[in-house]
Amino acid sequence: MALIKNRQVDSVGRRHAAQERRNRIMASFDRPDKPNTAPSPWVERFAPLIRSAGTVLDLASGGGRHSRYLSALGYRVVAVDIDVSGLNDLSANDNVEIIEADLETGDWPFGERRFDGIVVTNYLHRPHLPRLVESLAPGGVLIYESFGKGNEKLGRPRNPAFLLDPAELLDAFGPRLTIVAYEHGIEEEPRPAVRQRICAVRPT
Repeated sequence: MALIKNRQVDSVGRRHAAQERRNRIMASFDRPDKPNTAPSPWVERFAPLIRSAGTVLDLASGGGRHSRYLSALGYRVVAVDIDVSGLNDLSANDNVEIIEADLETGDWPFGERRFDGIVVTNYLHRPHLPRLVESLAPGGVLIYESFGKGNEKLGRPRNPAFLLDPAELLDAFGPRLTIVAYEHGIEEEPRPAVRQRICAVRPT
């Protein structure tokens, strides 16, 4: 499927500024020399809850590890990020829609679209949290994980803007979604880090 460019990044100047901002954010994370291509175990664990052959939003898809994984499971995938250069191999995949958009300026790029699943990993932009609930179809599954408070003692990111408060995901999604699983704690692999994770379902 052809690449869709959101109108919000048509301006070269705005796109460059947004890319520079993303580069600064990503530089705050400890990353190995080779990018991680394996899907998150949390995503692997809960992806089967998503309706068979449903449409899944891979928000801030990065290099596309979850877009590839979900597509291989038979899901239709909408992969969105400000830099989609790592998704070139998916451009010919009819089950993958690639959207190039700056998620942190301008309008929410999905309008009234609803998804059977939403996957978010290693990304936190708090204004999006209510949007994620609104963008789930009835019965839709949210799978979310990112770094939590306490990680600043172990490595990057250390900026509190990128670290989830204890129970923040529970507070954000618990009132409107059914919580399937939640974790906040220290893990040792692939490196010591504090992670917060949730899987939640929108009631039918």
